[in-house]
Amino acid sequence: MNVQIIPLIIVIIYMLCMLLVGYLTNKLAIKDSTDYMLAGRRMGLFMVASSLSANNIGGGSTTGVAAKAFSGWGLSAAWYVLAAAVAMIPLAYFAPKIRKTMAVTIPEVVNRRFGNAAGTFTAVLNVVSLFCLTASQIMASGSVVSSLTGLPLNVCIILAGFVVIAYTTMGGMLADAITDVVQYLIIFLGLLISLPFVIHGAGGIAAISAALPPAELNFTKVGAMTILGLIFNYFCTFLSGPEMVSRFSASEDAKTAQKASILSAIMMALLAFIPTVIGLVALAENPGLDNGAGTTALMFATTKYAPSFITGAVAAAIVAATMSSADSNLLCASTIIIKDIYQKYINPDVEDKKIIFLTRASNITICVISMVIALFNISLVTLNLFAFALRSAGPFAAYGLGLSVKNATKNAGIISIIVGSVAVIFWQLQGSPFGILPIVFGSFLGIVAFFVTTWIERAMGKPAAPSPYLE
Repeated sequence: MNVQIIPLIIVIIYMLCMLLVGYLTNKLAIKDSTDYMLAGRRMGLFMVASSLSANNIGGGSTTGVAAKAFSGWGLSAAWYVLAAAVAMIPLAYFAPKIRKTMAVTIPEVVNRRFGNAAGTFTAVLNVVSLFCLTASQIMASGSVVSSLTGLPLNVCIILAGFVVIAYTTMGGMLADAITDVVQYLIIFLGLLISLPFVIHGAGGIAAISAALPPAELNFTKVGAMTILGLIFNYFCTFLSGPEMVSRFSASEDAKTAQKASILSAIMMALLAFIPTVIGLVALAENPGLDNGAGTTALMFATTKYAPSFITGAVAAAIVAATMSSADSNLLCASTIIIKDIYQKYINPDVEDKKIIFLTRASNITICVISMVIALFNISLVTLNLFAFALRSAGPFAAYGLGLSVKNATKNAGIISIIVGSVAVIFWQLQGSPFGILPIVFGSFLGIVAFFVTTWIERAMGKPAAPSPYLE
């Protein structure tokens, strides 16, 4: 059993700190369901921005970006994160509107404006997607712990899942947000500190550049269409993503939500090139790594060239990146199940304290099921991409345009959800022709359906749908 002692100690300390945050938050700050689900709507600028950033920067934006840089994207792999940063800028227009709704979930807003069918359909799409995403992030966390300890992957998945269950279930959104601040700082500083060690160990920038084909240093190698597609993909995903919307809803006011979107864009852009460069170092040093796939490029380069305490910081950063996504997915799924399904259809008069209890019970149930899925070691990449696209493309127009198009009619919402969902399934089955991502295709047709339905129905004299805002 090959145990990396110092990195393992750092990761254990990190996990214990997450548990402590959950415990203290539960003891000191959770008074009602708003505190639990939305941190009492008191989150300040840096906390909201850090939480937005940490949720966007998962394993795909750290180990995944390094692997992309290694396996074909070269320097343009930075766009995988830069595109997300760019997408946050137009989101600043919607952030104050999201806060103004005073809603807890996306389905709640869709239901207000377009009716029960649209709201319930949106809730189901959200929950299915969040189940899949939680499972994959727990699996990713477990794989890092396994690589540090030599313990079986299944054991490490259970350990990682337990930590996510514990601090999310105890502290709710506030614990989630506090740990997101810590997680972003660990991700950014851990990778940043490792970078000079990796570059120096590989002989410096000049030696690295000389060992790489010139095409790998082309910042736009991946192509304009892919870059634009990524930006639109992220924008659609963010605007209709419950883990993102919940952060804006938890902001202390509308201005804070708007400023946090811009600050998050800056925070993500600062990170974009670090894993990209590390991936290129791995390519320069070992082109045959992982049979040419470079899936372990990030850990390979840092383990080879950085001191063990730096390797530990990077390992903690990767665990932080995956856990920051897992806890948010978990809490959002539970909130939607309790608020938009249980409270709506089963027990409308449920007491506030029972809402907290049921949401906690749902957290545990969802995470245990996700752990079981992860234990089967099923490849979740395709499933996640599909579920992610489905939950975003369907409700995108109904939620995003529903916030800003005053004269939209009630049927515009449900029709756009159906058209967007069918379109994304169709495009996925066609294999994404012309390089257009399913989420882009589905969202576009959903938008068209939204405006066409509104235009037809308004011409027929039908009234606008109710406001999404509490008057």
